Amino acid sequence: MKSKTAGIILAIIGILMIIYTGFRYVTTENVIDLGPLQMNMDKSHFVQWSPVIGVVLLVGGIIVIFINKKKNT
Repeated sequence: MKSKTAGIILAIIGILMIIYTGFRYVTTENVIDLGPLQMNMDKSHFVQWSPVIGVVLLVGGIIVIFINKKKNT
C-alpha cells in the first residue's frame, strides 16, 4: 500500500511539473541605508526546471503503481 501511495504522489508531482515549468518569487533588497533614510528595491527571481523532469517523475510513478499491482496479484 505504501508503494502505491508513493507512485500516485510521484505521478501527481510529475503532472504538476509538466504543467507549471517554474515559479517566481520576490525578495526585498536594501539599496541605501543612511540612518533614517532607507531605500528598498523589490527583486523578482524565477526558478525554472525542464518539463523532462516532470515526465520522468510521471513515468516513474506509473511504473511504481504497476509493479505494486503485479506484486499483489
